[in-house]
Amino acid sequence: MHPRLAHSLGQSRNLCIISLIWTAPHSSPAWRSPRACACWGKWGGACVLTQESRAWERVRLETGEGQPSPGFALQLSLVYFSVVTSVSSFKVLQMSTVKEQLIEKLIEDDKDSHCKITVVGIGAVGMACAISILLKDLADELVLIDVASDKLKGEMMDLQHGSLFFSTSKITSGKDYSVSANSKIVIVTAGARQQEGETRLALVQRNVAIMKSIIPPIVRCSPDCKILVVSNPVDILTYVVWKISGLPATCVIGSGCNLDSARFRYLIGEKLGIHPTSCHGWIIGEHGDSSVPLWSGVNVAGVALKTLDPKLGTDSDKENWKNIHQQVIQSAYEIIKLKGYTSWAIGLSVMDLVGSILKNLRRVHPVSTMVKGLYGIKEELFLSIPCVLGWNGVSDVVKINLNPEEEALFKKSAETLLNIQKDLKF
Repeated sequence: MHPRLAHSLGQSRNLCIISLIWTAPHSSPAWRSPRACACWGKWGGACVLTQESRAWERVRLETGEGQPSPGFALQLSLVYFSVVTSVSSFKVLQMSTVKEQLIEKLIEDDKDSHCKITVVGIGAVGMACAISILLKDLADELVLIDVASDKLKGEMMDLQHGSLFFSTSKITSGKDYSVSANSKIVIVTAGARQQEGETRLALVQRNVAIMKSIIPPIVRCSPDCKILVVSNPVDILTYVVWKISGLPATCVIGSGCNLDSARFRYLIGEKLGIHPTSCHGWIIGEHGDSSVPLWSGVNVAGVALKTLDPKLGTDSDKENWKNIHQQVIQSAYEIIKLKGYTSWAIGLSVMDLVGSILKNLRRVHPVSTMVKGLYGIKEELFLSIPCVLGWNGVSDVVKINLNPEEEALFKKSAETLLNIQKDLKF
């Protein structure tokens, strides 16, 4: 029987394709459906597309009942023998996906250059951190982790659908910490929410238990990461995370007074009618009620305000500059009273810290770090002092000159935390 074989244009110069057309003996010469065959069957013929040819070549084969013609191998080998003998250029026709037809990978991705950031806890603060990081284009991949499965999936999808508007190429989520593997930075925002009128320190024991459950898997999946602690009370919890993690103290950083100092500068700017970026001032110590404003260093364009009024920030200050620090302390409580939680400012503050670390900017931030051996502190304690942030986390600290009053307040802040820290159970 003489089957009819198709003449079709072939567009690929990379594939040699064999298509089998099955025709029963003595059947009509009508066209039959092509079949891929892995064993000897009832063969009617074969057509071969070669690299050199752009058309199907016709091979007429005589077949017996269920057996190929004795001359099959010889005839087939004569058809562009030089091409089909190259195994590397010969592939059996297969169904390809759209992605496989569209994209050809030339080189594997460089895993070392991949910047992955994980946010643990997708409450208001966690999501504010996430969106701030995305809009600043700080991550190649953003991972969200939380125990609330439905909310987690919803937040992930919501961010994914906005991918057109930022450069982060991958946003994932999960309850299992394996999704966070090889993160450069892990931001910890998980914890019990601060209630109206509740001090940050009153939260401590409730949140210590949470840290015990999340830190070990974080370190197991990302042993070389930097952990940025945001959960309150941040100074004590940064100490707890450091103890649990086993990481160097320089790699465990608390968001600390970075936000307090931002609020401080904003309020100074409001009083002077100057943008806060041109107003310079620091708050150190606890991120909370015992924080210490460094009035001695407050300046605008290098002009120290203390030189204009030596009583600035004291009880005898007639312009009541001291009230600015009280506003800083009370601002979080007021916001919580008004909207139930703080979120946007701390999210932007965290983005600021992440940018300094990942870009190795070596900018100075008032963040919570190990202060043992500094300013007369002999105990293992985390408090905010001016720190240089870069690839290594806290690479340096700036030794500021405190006046006697500021030094006394700093030690008092340390004592406040130590009195709670010594009773911690973890």
